[in-house]
Amino acid sequence: MAQPTAPTDRDLTSISEARSLARRAKQAGPPLAELSQEQVDAIVDAMAAAVTPHAEALARLAHEETGYGVVADKLQKNLFASQKIYNFIRPMKTVGVIRRIEDRKVIEIAEPFGVVAAIVPSTNPTSTAIYKILISIKARCPIVISPHPSAARCITRVAEIMSEAARAAGAPEGSINWMTTVTLEGTQELMKARETAVILATGGMGLVRAAYSAGKPAYGVGPGNAPAYIESSADVPKAVRDIVTGKTFDNGLLCSSENSVVCDAPLVEEVKRQFVANGAHFMSAAEIDAVGRVLVTPQRLPNPKLVGRPATDIAQQAGISIPPATRVLIAELAGVGRDYPLSIEKLCPVLSFYVVSDWREGCERCKEILRYGGMGHTMSIHSRNDDVILQFGLKKPAYRIVVNTPTTHGSIGLTTGLDPSMTLGCGGYGGNITSDNISPRHLLNIKRVAYETTPAIVRRDAGAPAVESALPRAPQPPRQPGGIAAGPLARRIDEFLASRGYTAPAATGSRETPATVRVQPALAPIDTSPRPPKEPLVPADTVQKAADFVCEDDVRQAVRQGRKIVIAEKTIITPAARDLGEENRIFVQASWPR
Repeated sequence: MAQPTAPTDRDLTSISEARSLARRAKQAGPPLAELSQEQVDAIVDAMAAAVTPHAEALARLAHEETGYGVVADKLQKNLFASQKIYNFIRPMKTVGVIRRIEDRKVIEIAEPFGVVAAIVPSTNPTSTAIYKILISIKARCPIVISPHPSAARCITRVAEIMSEAARAAGAPEGSINWMTTVTLEGTQELMKARETAVILATGGMGLVRAAYSAGKPAYGVGPGNAPAYIESSADVPKAVRDIVTGKTFDNGLLCSSENSVVCDAPLVEEVKRQFVANGAHFMSAAEIDAVGRVLVTPQRLPNPKLVGRPATDIAQQAGISIPPATRVLIAELAGVGRDYPLSIEKLCPVLSFYVVSDWREGCERCKEILRYGGMGHTMSIHSRNDDVILQFGLKKPAYRIVVNTPTTHGSIGLTTGLDPSMTLGCGGYGGNITSDNISPRHLLNIKRVAYETTPAIVRRDAGAPAVESALPRAPQPPRQPGGIAAGPLARRIDEFLASRGYTAPAATGSRETPATVRVQPALAPIDTSPRPPKEPLVPADTVQKAADFVCEDDVRQAVRQGRKIVIAEKTIITPAARDLGEENRIFVQASWPR
């Protein structure tokens, strides 16, 4: 069995920096949370205004540092984040009372989630950084950014620009933080840090799984493998133009970009002509095999060296000859899965191509493609048949089904009415906590003040004065004259007194009535003296019950009061509570029930 690798000096430096920045962000949390809506909006305004003029320079820096994509498209993504996303979130209420539901007498109050650990990828580095900083500060959440190591310079530059503008506009010191020494170990430490409240993870599946296993709430993004279906009623020239536009945008780096074309058989010849007219090259079987060998790794992942590269570079690496103006490579495939390497998410201008007999077969083929790496993410349908479009909406395992538009642009809200966002949840299909486009709303907890609208039914105990019920009473039968006989009454009195620690004297043959019966203290009065501390293992049938739920505040109270907290197998303990409880040896374990 392989031994774990010892952390390097760089790993230790990264871990130390992650801890320090998480503490710094935590300290900024209370003053940031106290800002008014006007103050928060002024800070967000200042950050957007400061970064927008740098959009082109940041696009160039990202391209130079990573080698990925197209500068003009990166510029468009930066402006999408600093302008369209900003304009979308600007009017949101994120401070104090955000809604009153008058008919239900409920008041909703926004509470910031806490410190955000933001993982920023190399594929969309500057636009994602702009977006995550904007939505975090809008929600009054301090942020710590962990940049992808291969894009650290351009991401750091974004953070510097926006942090300086935020401080000048009144943001507390430490509201925006970023790691400068980045390793996997340091990033994991940031995600697991006690101060971290929520994780915004954008990256590969390994990173997303790590985020979900960090013991913190997390918004992760599953992989995309978006199919584009061209139905028989489609406007073919526009459909093909949209698909090529989406696939070549930043050389296919967005996870929502088209990866496959599914085409109805009657349209195949016209669709192929339109693709060729738009710069596509349909590969031969030998070319498909050559490209598959260089583009897809044995783990069925895209080769990082070819991610975000133009079609001509990919062809050159594969040793095939194509026209110099080629924008997209297309592989006609017979199936989906491991035997068809180019059916995966490719993150570059390569498309797979399938022919189906009608929309029902097209529906099944699209589901196959989504199951092979794109569950819950995105697909498009090009059609003028609203009934078929609705069927795709009802049946497809994708949470963004965009119609007659590129998947790349439509999914993020650039060409559709979806919430503009650079982080797209894949819901239960993709193993994510939400299917939404992530916005400041997802970084807020909502408190609710709820007034009584229906009076509670009050039950009357024996001997208590009558209280009117909230519901009409059923008719009661008339009481019969008379009362309880002396014998039963005496027994009830004896039972009541015994329950309070008193016993009646032994019978002496006297004929005292229940009204004159004498009582004396029980031979074994209740012991009210302090009990000795319990043993670490508490019997299951003890009076002290195991807690159902333990939070950090419960542990702090127990520490102050010098008492233990009994836990059992099913007790739910928050990560912060467990750390603090184990540190102070607060927990005792209940034994298994007998």
